[in-house]
Amino acid sequence: MFLALIVSANMINYVDREIIALLKPLLEARFHWNDMDYGNVVSAFQLSAVVAYMGAGWFIDRVGLRFGYPIAVAVWSAVAMAHAGARSVLEFVGLRSLLGATEAAQTPAAVKTIAHWFSTRKRALALGFMNTGSNLGPIVTPLIVPPIVIAFGWRAAFLITGGLGFIWVAAWFAAYVALPGKQQPARRTRAAAAPLSKPPGTRWLSLLSNRRVWAVAGAKLITDPVWWFLLFWLPDFMHRRYGLNLHTFGVPLAAIYVLASIGALGGGVLPARMLARGSSLNAARKTTLLICAIAVTVLPMVFLVQSYWYAVLLIGLALAAHQGFSTNVFALAADLFPDEMVGTVVGIGALFGNLGGLAILELTGWQLSRSGGYWPIFAYCAVAYLIALALIQVLVPRIVTVHDQAVE
Repeated sequence: MFLALIVSANMINYVDREIIALLKPLLEARFHWNDMDYGNVVSAFQLSAVVAYMGAGWFIDRVGLRFGYPIAVAVWSAVAMAHAGARSVLEFVGLRSLLGATEAAQTPAAVKTIAHWFSTRKRALALGFMNTGSNLGPIVTPLIVPPIVIAFGWRAAFLITGGLGFIWVAAWFAAYVALPGKQQPARRTRAAAAPLSKPPGTRWLSLLSNRRVWAVAGAKLITDPVWWFLLFWLPDFMHRRYGLNLHTFGVPLAAIYVLASIGALGGGVLPARMLARGSSLNAARKTTLLICAIAVTVLPMVFLVQSYWYAVLLIGLALAAHQGFSTNVFALAADLFPDEMVGTVVGIGALFGNLGGLAILELTGWQLSRSGGYWPIFAYCAVAYLIALALIQVLVPRIVTVHDQAVE
């Protein structure tokens, strides 16, 4: 039940994010935006998320999952619905800032829930399912938003999609009411024995001096910009290169994220099977990361194909690899740190990922405003994962669980 709720929360989270990318041509005409204006609107989301991530993981750790998670979902859903009242670029910038600040709690809350309820062997698979939610959002959004816009207008699209979060909040509390009293977390005894846990006053300083934290944060800083770039600029790229619009975006964009969701699951299944067959945790994680890093290198080939369906396959493969990579980076945090620190570590990683996203979104708007084209951005995306894997190898030469660290 909790895994289904995590997946659906991630889906709702990404519906609220992706809708602005689909409505870009319509809103540009309505409010006379240019590429730099749009870059500022989507960057506002990233900037506020960067700031909020410094406290989002702490908030979830402090308040706890039972109330902290639904509070975050309810607040961001209200902000998403408020977009329907926006009447200027400045108002969109303000609302996207609020959305980024409130949605920042999703990743640390979801990963903490998984670390709390799933064993080490099952955790990567659960994280893979979690990441499917971030693909379900971009799958669902281009399929449901255009019909809503055509029938009721763009303001109704924000109201309807934003309202989904309140249904989720009701389901979350219903799940806790139905939870058997005897059911226990998967890692409680192991976490209790871990020596890495620090008193709250010293935790941040301790984490920032820990090279394993920087492995997670650095990998997210380098690779998350690829995800954010494609999430917010892919519809525009497909529009410019292949002439797709609000009426024709749906199936191609949905197909890309269907492929990406396969990668999210594959990124969890592969290390789980390797572990079941006797591989070390280090070998299972890094083999999966290497396969994913190599797969992303096909991305610049989109400039060599004329059919948008070939582009769909190439971008879908790259995003599948991104999701597999991301699944295992998140798994690193759950492997290397005790339960009570996972939310904070993931929050730090997500902060750096959003910082990278902020940079690439602004850079893309600037690049396109100069008529520079998309090529340099795609070139960076192709090599980012190999660089991130090299960083992980340097900072964490051998991956072992927090329990094994205690034994050593």
